[in-house]
Amino acid sequence: MTDRDKLELRIRNAWLGRISGCQLGKPVERFSMREGYDALHGYLQRKGNLPLRDYIDFEEGLDLDRRCCKGNLVRSEPDDDINYSTLALLMLEQHGAALTTSDVARTWMRLLPVAQTYTAERAAYKILLQKGKEWYPETGDAGFDLAECSDNPYNNWIGAQIRADVYGWVCPGNPELAAKLAATDAALSHRGDGVYGAVFVAALGAALANMAPQQAFDAALATIPAESAAAEAARLGKNLTGTDEGDAEIRKRYEGMSPVHTLNNLAIVVWALYSNLNDFSAAIGDAVAAGWDTDCNGATVGGLWGLQGKDIPNHWIEPWQGRVGLSLAGYDEMKVDELIERTVKVAGDLAGH
Repeated sequence: MTDRDKLELRIRNAWLGRISGCQLGKPVERFSMREGYDALHGYLQRKGNLPLRDYIDFEEGLDLDRRCCKGNLVRSEPDDDINYSTLALLMLEQHGAALTTSDVARTWMRLLPVAQTYTAERAAYKILLQKGKEWYPETGDAGFDLAECSDNPYNNWIGAQIRADVYGWVCPGNPELAAKLAATDAALSHRGDGVYGAVFVAALGAALANMAPQQAFDAALATIPAESAAAEAARLGKNLTGTDEGDAEIRKRYEGMSPVHTLNNLAIVVWALYSNLNDFSAAIGDAVAAGWDTDCNGATVGGLWGLQGKDIPNHWIEPWQGRVGLSLAGYDEMKVDELIERTVKVAGDLAGH
């Protein structure tokens, strides 16, 4: 197998894993956040879905997204996690390693409907609308200091972390470049640990492409401040690897925290991934069953797991038939094969191929 073949396999499985993990967690996202962990586990137990190793069964009368439940999937339904992965790809195709935060802002204004944004992204978008009087394509000047956009009450929540994956996929073996790209994107809406969570995820993805898992973790951790709360969350998840009560310990540590904060969800991602490096179903299943931001964590774990180059079981891939639903201007559905092909090309371009 050539190096390009290996790269394509890893990127293919990253897309397949991210989309499948997202669709697994999507039906219970609102239910998990509104009703809490005990209600989520009670439902999964009642439906015979624990341990969670396949798509979730639907039940009438609950706040579930039926389209993504077992037996109902015909495509990957639109979700912000996959929107942002696609946006990252589009921006990298246009700007490559020279991507700036102004480029990210202008791309949002052109392609990302404001109704498809939440928390920090919505807050940043509102500032863009209020203050961005003119856009200068030649210079990328927004006409005001974009740092104002990240001055919002949600700037350490999960939004930047779910935007980061593709920056790692296209930088295999180069976690420093992946970290730089993720930080550039994150800076539009986030600060501090909100940025560090994104940087860690991108760097881990880049490192997993050609390093052993422990080496990859250490390389990713080295890209964020060792004393940061994000680094603490990543270490907590890693230290709980292989423990059945790992998610319970994480819930205890972050009790009362927003279900869409960076820290609690980052700890779950690391714990679920590193506890199940040889079992894709268990990795995304445990991430989703742990609660909080179920679709985001399933997606992130699924993408990172896929970068190992191992096969993903067909029962996750076949139901959505390679159809990727989007809610971006000009993009309502794409084929996963096209996303894979274009991502591989970007990775080659960034490597100077």
